[in-house]
Amino acid sequence: MSEPPDRPQPQPGILKIAPYVPGRSDAPAGVKLVKLSANESPLGASPKARAAYEAVAGKLEVYPEGSSRALREALGEVHGLDPNRIVCGFGSDDLLHLLAQVYLGEGDDAVMSQYGFNVYPIITRGASAEVIMVPEKGFRADVDAMLKAVTPRTRMVFLANPNNPTGTYLSTAEIERLHVGLRPDILFVLDNAYAEYVTAADFSVGIGLVDRAENVVMVRTFSKMGIAGERVGWMYGPAHVVDAVNRIRGPFNVSLSGQAAAAAAARDVAFTAKLREHNDKWRTWLTESLRSNAIQVPDSQGNFVLALFPDKETARAAFEALRAEGYLVREMHGYGIPQGLRISIGLEEHMRAVVDLLKAFGAPGQRD
Repeated sequence: MSEPPDRPQPQPGILKIAPYVPGRSDAPAGVKLVKLSANESPLGASPKARAAYEAVAGKLEVYPEGSSRALREALGEVHGLDPNRIVCGFGSDDLLHLLAQVYLGEGDDAVMSQYGFNVYPIITRGASAEVIMVPEKGFRADVDAMLKAVTPRTRMVFLANPNNPTGTYLSTAEIERLHVGLRPDILFVLDNAYAEYVTAADFSVGIGLVDRAENVVMVRTFSKMGIAGERVGWMYGPAHVVDAVNRIRGPFNVSLSGQAAAAAAARDVAFTAKLREHNDKWRTWLTESLRSNAIQVPDSQGNFVLALFPDKETARAAFEALRAEGYLVREMHGYGIPQGLRISIGLEEHMRAVVDLLKAFGAPGQRD
């Protein structure tokens, strides 16, 4: 009989997890920081969301409503959904963790694309399951390859659409084709964190698919809409999935201020449209400007672009040149793209400054 361990042991899979490393948030001493590393709203929060947040400031001693009822009702009103099929959480990451906890276990696996959101491997291994990373084509999820990667042990498929950090997306038709190819016992998680910024005509968030299927959930967030500091996410899914998630969800998992601000932000559709219009204009401008300097940029539908340099050394030098002037962008070596930098869409002056600073880093001899 073997001796028991001399200290508590984590569950299988935990020590296989590479800890999530956020982007840097520091600038050299004396330099004004312009943070373009976290895909935050360049226009701040909706004034209505800010007013709602301030209105509850005198109620810090009060517990929030345990099911985020008012927020779920606001989301139902704006998106035409049944509030009883919505679950709110402490950011969308909270809901992704809960889904993995409910549907994954030892001996299971989950499928994701090669450059998918790096929280997916964390939550999969945290549930003692294995992750299958599927190669992409041109920094874009490959539906056929993802379907081929499914095994008898597969219980979940994660897809960020649009994807972070590449910005690429799959059309409604491609999403439908991916779903049709999955067994009915596999949960298909559509992570639409950047949906508010999409302008592509052939994109949809998948509400119709969720309504028709018993194995699809849609996950969204308010973090990209100006209230990242409150950490509010939401999920829409079949009643049986909602019931299962609610059984393990923390009873007060969205703060009082978060619920109030998010409900107001959801209803402020004019501000959301303003954000999308600003993003579309400067995302297009930044993409075209970088490409004219022989820096590759995949077409993005997020509130960021992925700038691809000739090699990792050039990317690192570009990062340091930007940081020296106070512009913080996100390095991509943690995603297996060491030659890339993810640049959030900011204000006009920020975008023009970034392009000017990167003029020295395009591929030699390949400029227009």
